[in-house]
Amino acid sequence: MENQEMNSEEKVTLEPQKRSGFVKGLLTGILATAAVGMVALVIIVSVGGNTLQIGTKADSKDNGSILTADVQKKLNELMGYINLYFYDDIDKDKLAQGMYAGLLEGLDDKYTEYYTPEEFENLQISATQNYCGIGAVLSQDKDSMQVTATHIYEGSPAEDAGLKDGDVIAYVDEIEASSIELTELVTHIRGEEGTTVHLKVYREGESDYVEMDVKRENIDLPTIEHKMLEGNIGYIHIVDFGAPTVEQFEAAVDDLNAQGMKAMILDVRDNPGGMITAVTGILDDILPEGTVVYTQDKYGKRQDYTSDDEKQMDLPIAVLVNGNSASASEILAGAIRDFEYGTLIGTTTYGKGVVQTIITLEDGDAIKLTTAKYFTPNGENIHGTGIDPDIELEYEYTGDADETYDEMHDNQIEKAIEVLNKEITE
Repeated sequence: MENQEMNSEEKVTLEPQKRSGFVKGLLTGILATAAVGMVALVIIVSVGGNTLQIGTKADSKDNGSILTADVQKKLNELMGYINLYFYDDIDKDKLAQGMYAGLLEGLDDKYTEYYTPEEFENLQISATQNYCGIGAVLSQDKDSMQVTATHIYEGSPAEDAGLKDGDVIAYVDEIEASSIELTELVTHIRGEEGTTVHLKVYREGESDYVEMDVKRENIDLPTIEHKMLEGNIGYIHIVDFGAPTVEQFEAAVDDLNAQGMKAMILDVRDNPGGMITAVTGILDDILPEGTVVYTQDKYGKRQDYTSDDEKQMDLPIAVLVNGNSASASEILAGAIRDFEYGTLIGTTTYGKGVVQTIITLEDGDAIKLTTAKYFTPNGENIHGTGIDPDIELEYEYTGDADETYDEMHDNQIEKAIEVLNKEITE
């Protein structure tokens, strides 16, 4: 059994472009956290005749397992009816996989999932930021299941086909986007290089669907975008926290420092999170020595993630957040706040204060299991509540909606510049 430390809200991002009013949710997001001790439950599945026999290596008495004699009897009863009356051929392997997935679903935890080998491969692709797809990042509203394009990468097939930030994905080929989980939907968007996927999207201001064919290409996704704003204020947009993020962040800081950066804006709006090693690596570059976040499991076992005193930033910092800033984004915001190292500007964050561990199974399947809570340096668990900004400010784009996005017409960036300029002159 192999543990991969991942923390989930799945993958989504948004360039600080004209943010659509209906960008509410996040993709169930992605990645990183605590290693925990796990106890394997052995389930023997044998298929034969007209029944699916399910048992444990123990006897059939109620020994704490859910596979009691009554449960086994009911499963066999259900299988009998399926064999007798189901109108089509039966794929018993799929039935078994559905049973495994249903077991985890019974935990009533939206972050816990069962993955087939193919689904697990897609999850790993998202973590490494390299895949064959269209170059768009999507989010899914947790209640309505609405899927929104939140970031279109420059020069990508999605941009070439005309997909825009804020477009709501209605159909992927013949699949209604809101009918399935985003993790499954993206498997239909990705595919063999050179093939196309047909999208129907709802675009604000259009009376009917906008349709397009998007060619799949090998995509190497950046996770950091940066530029120098007026007054030598560096702007770094963290798209999500993936494997290359720390290296890209450090390169961006080096470039901005070479240009004479006097203050820095970190933009994690609409960032759903990612690998805990990525966010703690960035915090180590910013903060002085101390614990930047810690996790605790149900047994009280605590794991601290720390920064050292080898490097830290000595300049004013503002962090932009909103309701789609989740998980690792909230770890960053919470640490900056608790260390009193910057000003949070925007709206209350998503509120995901639990962490997941990816466990691979012997047959290549995997599960993502919520294993612990995480806490900010001051000991706050923000699950279900989020982090309130120091300056509450709803997003408004004051420029021409038909023109290219300009940071200087983003009211939250304007406020950050105003705050940072005051600190620079003090």
